[in-house]
Amino acid sequence: VQLQASGGGLVQAGGSLRLSCAASGRTFFSTYARGWYRQAPGKEREFVASINWSGLSTYYADSVKGRFTISRDNDKNRVYLQMNSLKPEDTAVYYCAAGLNAQAMGVPRYEPDNWGQGTQVTVSS
Repeated sequence: VQLQASGGGLVQAGGSLRLSCAASGRTFFSTYARGWYRQAPGKEREFVASINWSGLSTYYADSVKGRFTISRDNDKNRVYLQMNSLKPEDTAVYYCAAGLNAQAMGVPRYEPDNWGQGTQVTVSS
């Protein structure tokens, strides 16, 4: 299984970006939970958001609640992260991931089954 993230870039504070993560490989991948993590320079990787296989359950880090929205399209094997009201502290490399349990993906030191390559998000003040 391969995960390919895209959509990062440079944006001013208060702006928006939409990240996308495409999955290829095993066709039953739509049954996996999907999530986004981020890592800023000099900091540990942190959980951002996750979504269960059906899309009916979502989980967010407190720092992004109300600003970010995770969604998925199982027909296209894609997951999205809509990021609004971006802040300079959102600057990081964002990684998409897949795992068996969406809620567990938010537990510290949880290790997803699959990782994608990162996409850089830079928010200027």
